[in-house]
Amino acid sequence: MMRAEDVPVDAVGVQMRAAWLAKRSVKTTAKDAALRLVISMVDLTTLEGKDSEGKVRRLCAKALRPDPTDPTLPSVAAVCVYPTFVALAREALGDAPVAVASVATAFPSGQAPLATRLAEVRAAVADGADEIDMVIDRGAFLSGHTDVVADEIRAVKEACGTAHLKVILETGELETYDNVRRASFLAMRSGADFIKTSTGKVSPAATPPVILVMLEAIRDYERETGRAVGMKAAGGIRTAKDAIASLVLVKETLGDAWLTPDRYRIGASSLLNDVLMQLDRLRTGRYASPDAFSAS
Repeated sequence: MMRAEDVPVDAVGVQMRAAWLAKRSVKTTAKDAALRLVISMVDLTTLEGKDSEGKVRRLCAKALRPDPTDPTLPSVAAVCVYPTFVALAREALGDAPVAVASVATAFPSGQAPLATRLAEVRAAVADGADEIDMVIDRGAFLSGHTDVVADEIRAVKEACGTAHLKVILETGELETYDNVRRASFLAMRSGADFIKTSTGKVSPAATPPVILVMLEAIRDYERETGRAVGMKAAGGIRTAKDAIASLVLVKETLGDAWLTPDRYRIGASSLLNDVLMQLDRLRTGRYASPDAFSAS
């Protein structure tokens, strides 16, 4: 009997369905609610070589109050930083309901000894990380050494302790939709709490067809096992329109139960300001200047 992960992906069908769903429009009151939901799902991210203490503090302030002039807006879901800044982010966020997420396991390449990667995970968790975003060894996966990849995910999951584990597939390097589906199942079967499209460093990443393939894998895995796994779309979702289109994919594939930050996240650095501009336009009838909102 064919395993669920080995069911071939109908590439043309996936592309056509993703394109069709992308045409759905959301208007007025529904759009306002959708934009607010997007904010609550954002992992506000800074992963640059020039990251600094000041930038991380500003990011945390924005995570808590995306628009200081509008106290009705929700905070974002998480702040995502390098392990070096986890303790700082934890202190800056305090007891607020904003998670501290950290990339680990030699992000973005994943090319470091396993012991080194596990030590990085443990250090981030010890400093206060609620969530760990790990990268899989794409070379091992594409070479057919899926057992190696599975063992590493399990080891990282154990090192996470009570922290949630998001497994980054780096879909832009996986070459085919079939590989995206197999990697999604591999991550879920190995203990992933979320599966994530990309590091954001490789293009293409969170394209609508790729998101749809991963959502369908989550659906099929949940039907088989009864365990709900989350999805994080990262890399390429830069506008409010992109984000809302991804929500349509989630709703039509997994239903309303996944329209929550506990099960769907959007990794972004530039998205939030576009969402704020769209909300301001709904409120005032005109677009605000991009300078009206802080860069971080």
